[in-house]
Amino acid sequence: MLNKLVGLLERLDVEWEVYWEAGRGGSFRIERENLERSQRKFYSGVGLRIGYRGRMGFSYITGLNHDLKTLEDFVRKTVKLARVSEVPFRGFPEPKRPASVENIYDRRIEEIPFEDAHSLSREFAAMMTELKGDATLSGSISLGFNHYGVLNSNGLELEGRSTGMGVSVYAVLGRGTGSYYQSYRSLQSLEELGKGIEESLHDAELSVRARPIESYSGEVILEPIAFQSVLSIFLENVFGDSVYFKRSRFSSPGETVGSELLTIADDATLPSGSGSYPFDGEGIPGQRTVLIKNGVLESFLLDFTYASFLGMESTGNAARDFRTKPHIGMSNLVVESGKDSLRDFEGVVVKEVFGEHTANPISGDFSLTVGLGYVVKNDDVRPFRDNMLSGNIFELLKSVKAVEREPTRIGSFISPRVLALARIV
Repeated sequence: MLNKLVGLLERLDVEWEVYWEAGRGGSFRIERENLERSQRKFYSGVGLRIGYRGRMGFSYITGLNHDLKTLEDFVRKTVKLARVSEVPFRGFPEPKRPASVENIYDRRIEEIPFEDAHSLSREFAAMMTELKGDATLSGSISLGFNHYGVLNSNGLELEGRSTGMGVSVYAVLGRGTGSYYQSYRSLQSLEELGKGIEESLHDAELSVRARPIESYSGEVILEPIAFQSVLSIFLENVFGDSVYFKRSRFSSPGETVGSELLTIADDATLPSGSGSYPFDGEGIPGQRTVLIKNGVLESFLLDFTYASFLGMESTGNAARDFRTKPHIGMSNLVVESGKDSLRDFEGVVVKEVFGEHTANPISGDFSLTVGLGYVVKNDDVRPFRDNMLSGNIFELLKSVKAVEREPTRIGSFISPRVLALARIV
């Protein structure tokens, strides 16, 4: 079918791009240690972008098996949309060799029978029952496979395969809660999945004892989950579309935005990375893009269109599926490890916060609810929650005093613990 579609497009005096997908996803929902819902979905389709006299049209069609008449109507519709469009068109990328990225596809996930995946989920639910103690546990397992590709009128023609597995656990113990999430590119053992049960139970046990603490201002350790939430406020400023439409604090790289201890990169080439890919949704090779180097803003995240608007090169960050036009997204966000050990730290540690969507990314001011933290003193751990972590993201990043050596991965976010100045109120 794709050959027939390309044949139709090549007869027209337009620029074109075809993005196609075919895949499968399975999800298994566990409620109160019982497997309550099992679902399997298949999907496939084609997204078509047409460039015509500086304007772009887009439409999509589900399925990869259509007759010639359906394809002709599909092309005709998209051309018509381009002719009346107000969306500017800046061309499509030229062919480039994709990045070589290891271990983002596991045949076992593509070929696993639904019955085997269902059995793994039942065993996971049974493990919850065995380990839960006085808590109540819920969670999920998901498995997915995707075969995808992109072609355009400049001769670009690429295809790839990827797989993914995700696990989540949510624990309730009295008034305390604990949660866990992790994603993988390969099929994981029941033993590996069980780590999520143990961590969520541990956090629930701390949470049930947690009470608000008195206001405090000074050094605070942000564990990776909390630092990810806080950092997301800053990252709103480095998306190319935000820069172009002046929704960003920055107009060009070069400004000091953090401590010299801080280096942060978006890296699509990490082996086994949950966010890794050989090429993005427009066919640009995946790459490692340093966003902050030793505290200095080095780059923005860009797709082909906004890179053209800003007079820059795409960073290979066009995210999409066949139903959507490309938009700027992240791959794997990596906070580079430092040289410090924070194991003997005594003081305030914040593990989890929420409410970052309420912050102002341009001013940087935030006030986030602490979901879980603890105060460490003389080997005693006193948990707390329901305080507010308040401050300004730009001041916080500049105040970073230490970055730990050992990183932790949470899905596509990789970071060590970070010591910075903050307020707890």
